[in-house]
Amino acid sequence: MILKDSIFVELYKSRVLLKALVLRELKARYAGSASGLAWAYIQPLLTIASYYLVFDVVFAMRLGESAPTKAVGIYLIVGALPWMAFGDAISRGTQSLVDAGGLLQKNPLPVSLFPARVVLASAIIYAPLMIFLMLAYWPIHQGTWALMAAVLLWLLQVLMVFWLAHFLAIVTAALRDIAQLITFALQVGIFLSPALFPYAQFPQAWRWVLWLNPMTPALLGYQDVLLKGQWPSVEVWLALLCWVGIFAIATKYVFKHSRDQLVDWL
Repeated sequence: MILKDSIFVELYKSRVLLKALVLRELKARYAGSASGLAWAYIQPLLTIASYYLVFDVVFAMRLGESAPTKAVGIYLIVGALPWMAFGDAISRGTQSLVDAGGLLQKNPLPVSLFPARVVLASAIIYAPLMIFLMLAYWPIHQGTWALMAAVLLWLLQVLMVFWLAHFLAIVTAALRDIAQLITFALQVGIFLSPALFPYAQFPQAWRWVLWLNPMTPALLGYQDVLLKGQWPSVEVWLALLCWVGIFAIATKYVFKHSRDQLVDWL
């Protein structure tokens, strides 16, 4: 159902334009800076280095027995990178249609091009960092092919983020306050996920709250793969697929009911 959706047909037909828009997005983000696109990697790399230096080297902090790894810094790194990719794509994707309002008012372009442009640009930036992280764990887990599950998790994350960003972009076009709410939700959301603390250490009676965060199954999956060297559980895959389906249905619904007014909102 998802793969045959008309939105993907539109994106495929406009693939040349989409490629140009993605390249333009990457250049525009760091235009005028001396280091250019390198800044996209400097921030997450400095964050990773800080986690490792502060928590593992300086303070040598350790997690409890139920944690997938004892080193706090390493645990934070595995959760921080996917979350930063998620936050970057969602925050920019939420504003994607508003930012492209003038262009859409003058040209009959597919609306899906603009959230797709932002999500793909963010995916291109963070994909090399995720690959580097996966390769770093390859010798630790003796080259187990379970690490390839990280690739599937990443692809599902990008797909989920596309649908969510598309949905939020349409809603934001109708109500600008949504952008402010999303900024707040991203700041709070990381604390309601297993990115900063092990899932097993969260009170059992309240663990269901974590599953309301769409990134929880992805983060648990990355932790299984990178920290334990094993394939994620069936629950992780099912939950992630459910979020993809929920956001896809929600996006199609709001797009269908806002198609005629969307350009006017912008």
